Amino acid sequence: MKFQLTKYQAPDFSKAEFAEAPNAVWREAEKDCVAPEGYHATTIFPEYFKVNGTWVLAEESRMDCVAVWEDGNIAVREFRNLKRGDRVFCGRTENGQEGIFVHAGGFSEGAGDGGDTFVFRQRRSRETAFSMDYEFLYQLLRHEREKGYVVWVMGPACSFDADAKEAFSKLVRNGYVDAVLAGNALATHDLEGAYRGTALGQDIRTQRSVSGGHYNHIDTLNRVRSYGSIAAFIEGEGIDSGIMYNCIKNGVPVVLTGSIRDDGPMPEVCGNVYEGQDAMRACVKKATTVICMASMLHSIATGNMTPAFRVLEDKTVRPVYFYSVDISEFAVNKLGDRGSLLAKSIVTNAQDFLVNISKGLGL
Repeated sequence: MKFQLTKYQAPDFSKAEFAEAPNAVWREAEKDCVAPEGYHATTIFPEYFKVNGTWVLAEESRMDCVAVWEDGNIAVREFRNLKRGDRVFCGRTENGQEGIFVHAGGFSEGAGDGGDTFVFRQRRSRETAFSMDYEFLYQLLRHEREKGYVVWVMGPACSFDADAKEAFSKLVRNGYVDAVLAGNALATHDLEGAYRGTALGQDIRTQRSVSGGHYNHIDTLNRVRSYGSIAAFIEGEGIDSGIMYNCIKNGVPVVLTGSIRDDGPMPEVCGNVYEGQDAMRACVKKATTVICMASMLHSIATGNMTPAFRVLEDKTVRPVYFYSVDISEFAVNKLGDRGSLLAKSIVTNAQDFLVNISKGLGL
């Protein structure tokens, strides 16, 4: 059976409630970085604004931003990027009565058989069977390799095991990875594994702690910094395996954003949080599928800047698929609490997930 994306159902703007709705109101920002009173805050869903009698879709959106009328289009902008004089749409209702309509049901696939209100086991937990999720992911990733842009968000646990590192490396080499978002720790422990054979001092094959191994990650950091870049370190030390090696070799962009607890850090780590956010969003703006693994804070950050949809060059609206993978039920369900309502959770460890995905794709 041929894989098909979930079809988007656009609103019927010929209906009376839309035809009779007023135009959306905008007000000019009076100061840089400050929205006018009554501003409309955007969501993850497709949002339409009625301008001069026509409903216009904000094509590139993200949660908790504002919509600005600019050069005949609707730009969605973070508060910190607002400029004095920007024409910011205002209105706190979302049903069209103020000329603003949030279309939350555009990708709805309908209720289950019978449409029962009361059903068991709707939460994603360690009791959930994820076989169908894996089968869908195999088909989705094959589709996205040809027609999409897959962003992987990775915590350091993804680099602790030799099989998991090799599984992800195969994904990179075979075109299933378009960008990686991570922190200092992923790069550090991945390179530690290639350089010293350990991750946080544990052998990446046997999982046994080695004598003096607690020095290995900072020795690696120090050595990379002596070269001035990860690429120079890989070249100079003859590194020929691992996540960072394969991303660099295959031209896959890696965005490393810093944290207050970083040691080192790696030369490429962005220490300015807003520059890091901009770099992450540059990748997320292209994303058609996002897979987050074993990093709750990076997952939530990415979820907050990822809309539920993407408008393609031919103006087709398609879904953005978002997966959160973690061994902790709390971690995977946290995204829903933070507004990423369409995130699909898979409760498993990142190492097993990567190996299963690689094998399922026949790599």
